[in-house]
Amino acid sequence: MKKLALSETIGEVLGYDITEVNRKNNYKGVAFKRGHVIQEKDISLLQRIGKNHIYVWEGSESEIHEDAAARLLAPKIAGENIFFDAEPHEGKISFYSETRGIFKVDHKRLEQLNALAIPSLPTIHNNFPVTKGKQVAAFRIIPLTCSRDILNRMSMLVDESLISIKPYKITTASILVTGTEVHSGRISDDFTPILTDKLKQQGVDVTFSTILPDVKTEISQALQKAVAESELVLVTGGTSVDPDDVTVAAMKDAGVKFHEQGNPIQPGNNLTIGHVGLVPVCAVPAAALFFDKTALDIFLPRLLAGESITPNEIAKSGHGGLCHFCPKCHYPICPFGWGSS
Repeated sequence: MKKLALSETIGEVLGYDITEVNRKNNYKGVAFKRGHVIQEKDISLLQRIGKNHIYVWEGSESEIHEDAAARLLAPKIAGENIFFDAEPHEGKISFYSETRGIFKVDHKRLEQLNALAIPSLPTIHNNFPVTKGKQVAAFRIIPLTCSRDILNRMSMLVDESLISIKPYKITTASILVTGTEVHSGRISDDFTPILTDKLKQQGVDVTFSTILPDVKTEISQALQKAVAESELVLVTGGTSVDPDDVTVAAMKDAGVKFHEQGNPIQPGNNLTIGHVGLVPVCAVPAAALFFDKTALDIFLPRLLAGESITPNEIAKSGHGGLCHFCPKCHYPICPFGWGSS
């Protein structure tokens, strides 16, 4: 591109989008698009937004314009269940989720791409839960142009797609509430409505629920029934380390396999994740009654997407695993629980 004084640009072709920022009108957007032929009437606006010189496009075989780079790389960056802008806006193309699920990004290649210093590709967190239409990434090159060599290096790094959405697979769940005090009616069942609402927000229907006394055989039999009738089972009550808590023992009797008991996240230390075959079964502690977000909310989206959570990932979740207990919860737009991602 060629740099010209503003007074010399009438009739020239603008080589890049020019942004106008007007704080008084709360506006930021494109004042002139790349390819616009500059006219005399445009000069006053260009002066008002601080342009004393303009770059006009001459064309070059060795240099690639920001819009062209974005158009070429966007289809390579986007993987399954990702859609993106049809055209660049100020040299940028944004990417969005096509479905409900969890966002996936290759950390290593993302770092390598951004380390080139020419491209910019910020994303949301890996494993972030998303709904349809959620923006998940935005690509642009930082200068107005880049060399073909840099373009080729970027292209090699995204030879396989860099980002994708893993859709939720689980659509049905069972809730087993344990505790003789609840079964007898001495205290009300608050777990079922809370967990039902939490699951509904993720598109999961509760197809079976029951309240059980602290009797191992009854809990075990009910769990076997729940596993046969749904794709996810949440079991509450008696999940701590008290000697008279029988729920986890009953779960083991029913065939639930656990990697380990508990996790380092607070609140929700005693959330324990297991499986019967391919069906995830979670022992949900009382913390879920008293706190809006707990360890259950950290791990639930990945379980719904059909992922197994490894002991190493559970151990890593301690970094950032202490809730900030904000007066108003904004999770998942919050650092809580992202250490395992």
